[in-house]
Amino acid sequence: MSKKVVVIGSGFGGLGAAARLLTRGFDVEVFEKRDKPGGRAYVYEKNGFKFDGGPTVITAPFMFDDIFAAAGRKREDYINFVPCQPFYRIFNHEGRFFDYNSDEAFTLEQIGNWNEKDKQGYLDFLSTTKAIFDKGFTELADVPFLKFTDMLKVAPDLIKLQSYKSVYKYVSQFIENDFLRRCFSFHPLLVGGNPFDTTSIYAMIHYLEREWGVHYAMGGTGEIVKGMVNLIEDLGGKVHLNAEVDEIIINNRKASGLRLKDGTVVEADAVVSNADVPFTYRNLIKSEHRKKYTNKKLDRMHYSMSLFVIYFGTKKRYLDTELKHHNIILGERYKGLLKDIFDKKTLSEDFSLYLHMPTITDDTIAPEGCESFYVLSPVPHLDSGTDWTKAAKPYRDAIMQFLEDNYLPDLQENIIAEHYIDPIHFEKDLNSFKGSAFSVEPLLTQSAWFRPHNRSEECDNLYFVGAGTHPGAGLPGVLSSSKIAEKLLTGEIG
Repeated sequence: MSKKVVVIGSGFGGLGAAARLLTRGFDVEVFEKRDKPGGRAYVYEKNGFKFDGGPTVITAPFMFDDIFAAAGRKREDYINFVPCQPFYRIFNHEGRFFDYNSDEAFTLEQIGNWNEKDKQGYLDFLSTTKAIFDKGFTELADVPFLKFTDMLKVAPDLIKLQSYKSVYKYVSQFIENDFLRRCFSFHPLLVGGNPFDTTSIYAMIHYLEREWGVHYAMGGTGEIVKGMVNLIEDLGGKVHLNAEVDEIIINNRKASGLRLKDGTVVEADAVVSNADVPFTYRNLIKSEHRKKYTNKKLDRMHYSMSLFVIYFGTKKRYLDTELKHHNIILGERYKGLLKDIFDKKTLSEDFSLYLHMPTITDDTIAPEGCESFYVLSPVPHLDSGTDWTKAAKPYRDAIMQFLEDNYLPDLQENIIAEHYIDPIHFEKDLNSFKGSAFSVEPLLTQSAWFRPHNRSEECDNLYFVGAGTHPGAGLPGVLSSSKIAEKLLTGEIG
């Protein structure tokens, strides 16, 4: 008989693990507390618009290809990826912009518009990112760090790659212009990190983008979720919705199943948790079964910032503006704003924004003649003490007025659908500790062995996937964690 595995949560880590384990002959069921699968990739539907909760930047389509290929299927039969050009349009505080993509000549021309000297610096920077990618991603992303000696083995290589430097400091060795430094160092914000603190290993994201591009799934990120759920069901797995887990059942230090909120008990040989790691330990495992990952240890860790996101649709198109599919709008303050968010944990009056305009690529996700957007602002997690029941509306108004004044004329009189989320949503709906958007912050001292492990140290047969475990947040990270879970459960490693 095949082993029974239950998966808590249907984010990409959980869906990836379920598909991989089904391919290897396991009997798998996924339990999702919300009414739709996807976790952070939940789809909001309003007035004929489909809004992706996120993530929207698809940087490693080959990782999805691998999951479908392992099952003897073609990803193209389930999901349609199209490339985005440029990858991003990045605006400074004056509205002047910089585009970049995988075309080296184009990117160098764009750099020359800001600083001729930085052309060679960019080429030098680019030449170092492959080595970082080969070590940080190819070799280490899908290998669990279960023992401290695993960390010691790779320490010399990490030192050689200058992983002790922040991404911003690493980029600054090659790039002179301050705005271009921001353009080539913002990537940690996509995975919950401060570019001034996040280990330079994350400079590999730039190589990942250059090598495989930035993509969009036609129909939205929700179509990736739908495709993976269809694959799981085609392989004989089950995805249960409105099925909130109340407890991981532990017997003789072994995870042996789940108890749902409605009292239903589901027995299993192993449990894979795609729920936030701190939430899993603190809320789903009784205190008598926890020894090492106590509340104090979890409290001592540093967690990513949270997000304020506004999803909105307009009754007019904005194709005659300077906006592209992915837009990053940087405020005049950069380091100071990030210090407020990550260190001081104060909600600032100014902001930097990511503006997603998917209808430029795919007009099927909005009614005819309409435009779909979401705008995202990094904000402190709930340790800031901000009362979002009072702060949300003024913050929303400030962002929308800014967009109307600078990028989207007559915006607010044309909005016909709107929804926003704040740190309370991340805590209450997504069970994210402190309302952080990306779980454990990607610091060097919270990477690899220092992160919560992919296999629990508290009890046997409990495994973790998703942003809070190794290797970390972002689609490539959580999909890598699902590959680790497969290897551990099949005995291939560990």
